[in-house]
Formats: sequence, C-alpha cells, structure tokens
Amino acid sequence: MAVGICFCLAAGAAEPPSFTAEGTAFRFDTGVLRGLLRGEGKARGLQPAVDCASGTNLARSVGLFSHYRLLDASTRYGVAGWEWASMAERRADGSVVSRWASDAIHPFDMAATYRWAAPNALDVTTTITAKKDLHNFEVFLASYLEGFAAAFAYTKQGFLEAKKADGVWQAFPRDAAGEKLIVDGRWKHPPNPVDWALRPALAAPLGMRRDVQRGLTALVMAAPQDCFAVLMPFSEESHRSLYLSLFGRDFKAGESASARARLVLGRDISDAKALQLYEAFLKEKQP
Repeated sequence: MAVGICFCLAAGAAEPPSFTAEGTAFRFDTGVLRGLLRGEGKARGLQPAVDCASGTNLARSVGLFSHYRLLDASTRYGVAGWEWASMAERRADGSVVSRWASDAIHPFDMAATYRWAAPNALDVTTTITAKKDLHNFEVFLASYLEGFAAAFAYTKQGFLEAKKADGVWQAFPRDAAGEKLIVDGRWKHPPNPVDWALRPALAAPLGMRRDVQRGLTALVMAAPQDCFAVLMPFSEESHRSLYLSLFGRDFKAGESASARARLVLGRDISDAKALQLYEAFLKEKQP
C-alpha cells in the first residue's frame, strides 16, 4: 500500500480515483484499495475495502465511514443512518452522493459526498439541512476495521493509546464544550446506550488504529470546527472501531452546514507522518 501520498495533486498529475456505478452500489479500484461503496444499495460506507497488495478485506460489519447515530441531548433520530432509506448517484467527477430525505422521524435532510483524495485517502462531506430548530445536533461517523488492534487519539500529550484500564468505551473531547455534549444524556437513548469514559482533550480531531503485524495504519480526521470528539473502544476490543462526532452545533430551521472528514489507510505511517497527513488535509481547499 502506498505511503506518503500527497493529497494535493500537482498540475498535470493523474486525476484521483473515482467510483463506478454497479447496480445499486458503486465499485472502486484505486490500485491500493478495491471494493464497494453502498454494497447492496445500503448506506454502509466502504464494505468490502480490500488491500490490493495482500487481497485482505480491511473493513468489517457496517463498513468504513458510515453514518451511524444521529443525536442531540433529547432525541436519537432513528437507530442509525444506515437504516434510514437513502438514494445515491455518481457525479461526473467520479464522486458519489448519498441523500436522505426528512420524514416523521428525521426533521432534517442529510447528504454525504464520497470522493477519493488519493488512492489510499477517502473524504466524506456530510451536509445537514434542518427542517426545524436543532440543538447541539450530532452526526456520529463510524468505521469498523478488520485487524488494527491498537487504538489511539491525538491529544495534547501526543498520540495516547486507549488502554483497557481506562474504560471499555473512550471519548476524547475537543474541549470542555465537547465534553459537555458527550455527557448531556444523548448516549442514554436506546438501543445500545453507551457510558463513555472521558479521556484527555484532543490536540486535534485525529484518531488512529494500528495493525502492527501487517504494518498497516488507519487514520480518521476532521477539522476542529467540524468535529467535537474522537471516540473508540480500548485496544484489542472486538469492534476495532473509530468514531468521529461531527457538528455538535445548533441549526435553525432551513439552515444547512457541512462537515468534512477523511479516512487514510496506509503502510508504515509513523506518528510524525500521521501529523503531516493531517496538516495537509487542513490546508486543502474543499471541492
């Protein structure tokens, strides 16, 4: 798998990879990763996502970069984004847009645009358009990996491992305001309520899982204004997941806002390289 790919393609460089419509799904083969987006027409992110070098699937359960819980302090809007009916289309630039229309359960429209920034880097831009006032609204973006036992968040102490002694489910807030959102009651709503163990504050919204045996690293990242927490179970816990809590803000009826996140999968990415990749992400202009 390629290492150190520059995410800002130089003039004259090859175009980034694209998706190809295949029935109700969208196939990709970047030369580094191959698989499906919205397999069986379901909004479950990338599943499978096969490492071309080894032929192994790096995604499990409901995939990579799927929209899970939709929350505020008083309400959980449905069970998960992947259970809310949606439609999708491929755009001329090779990206894919999934769309969810407001209904009796969801007082907002949601759209998610998936595009490859590089052969091992996928962006998703999530857009919410409120149909009523929403208070401290959150989109919980989930990734479930195959392998990748060791879990870390980038805190003010550096990359800090989520060890079992510190709790099963661990939340690293952006700041004091983010911490208040995590514990305001939103995670008490069934099904599967979660009691998050609060960990040190983030230096930036950047999470990591490492697969030491295969030399693989998975990164999830977002801009600080778009993400108020990075969350994960402890290293070795069976979910092997990473989560981003997006938005965490009020919406007025009729208001729209977007949050961009990136997933990177690569070999031999050091902590220093992970930070370089994050800094490059922040510097990019959004399409």
